[in-house]
Amino acid sequence: MPVIDRIAAFADEITAWRRDLHAHPELLFDVERTAGFVAGKLRDFGCDAVATGIGRTGVVGLIRGRGHASNRAIGLRADMDALPIREARDLPHRSTVLGRMHACGHDGHTAMLLGAARYLAETRDFDGTAVMIFQPAEEGGGGGEAMVNDGLMERFGIESVYGLHNVPGLPIGRFAIRPGPIMASTDRFTITIRGRGGHAALPQLAVDTVLVASHVIVALQSVVSRSVDPLHSAVVSVCALEAGEAFNVLPDRVTLRGTMRALSGEVREAMKARIDAIVTDVARAFGASGAIEFGGSYPVTENHPAEATFMADVAAGLVGEAQVERNVAPLMAAEDFSYMLAHRPGAYIFMGNGDSAGLHHPEYDFNDEAAPYGASLWARLIETGLPMAG
Repeated sequence: MPVIDRIAAFADEITAWRRDLHAHPELLFDVERTAGFVAGKLRDFGCDAVATGIGRTGVVGLIRGRGHASNRAIGLRADMDALPIREARDLPHRSTVLGRMHACGHDGHTAMLLGAARYLAETRDFDGTAVMIFQPAEEGGGGGEAMVNDGLMERFGIESVYGLHNVPGLPIGRFAIRPGPIMASTDRFTITIRGRGGHAALPQLAVDTVLVASHVIVALQSVVSRSVDPLHSAVVSVCALEAGEAFNVLPDRVTLRGTMRALSGEVREAMKARIDAIVTDVARAFGASGAIEFGGSYPVTENHPAEATFMADVAAGLVGEAQVERNVAPLMAAEDFSYMLAHRPGAYIFMGNGDSAGLHHPEYDFNDEAAPYGASLWARLIETGLPMAG
């Protein structure tokens, strides 16, 4: 098996950690049990320092190598939070909290980084410091930004930073990466249409906000097809509509909620401006008013070319060149590791989770057979990026 022998030897323990985390999911920044579990393991492994409360509930473990010629430090990041989804499968390690589950594999990400921490603390065959970053609130809370704003990079002297995510459908032992944008920006939006309510039988006396909202929804589909270069990727989706309560009353207000995504900052800003204009002008044309509010945003996750190549090379050294896709198509999902990459060079890689349900699906479960590959990749990134002198 193309993984580190020592990590393979305690793979069952990584599985046990992962399943414990899976059974006790926590949301956003409220990951006190998970953070306590992580900090306890890092101390048990003999990390040189363990810091808690970074970005509210984040944990950082420092492991110093045996070499003494370098003051360099490389950061490795795992996310810890779960999702507000009710688990569908009756697994032995199923969620013990109704309505919450690890449906994105953050339990696996955390367990893999713990596995790498244990190995690196035992061996210390590198020159510099491995900074093990355990982040809260990736699922919409911006925990990555919170940790950066709390001085993560400066406090621990991080010169570069790396992240990964499991991908269902990609075979176990496979990795995929690309330089440049690998995941999209995301912006939530809330549109409010205001008109004049009235009796459904007397529409001429009202300003029908449902009709206006319908035209706004259709017009928004022109943003990607007619306002964005066809060679660029973008998404605009209206996902919720709230209007009225009666079958014979035209409501005076409609609320729309949705998301927009892009793979460049320029396209992102142009889309915002175009959406705002459509909402305002379409509503005005019908005698209504329209306003939009953007929120819950993550920037584009953009890999730095040199670091992406380095990460791909390390993965290829582990599993073989044939098992590494170096120019994978980007995903239109978003990731707040983008905040860390905006402050330090680094890269983000996809790792195979085998034949499993999709991410954010109630039947999803992280594949424990993948864990030794992720933990080994983390360990090799440190040993290769911080080599011993001579």
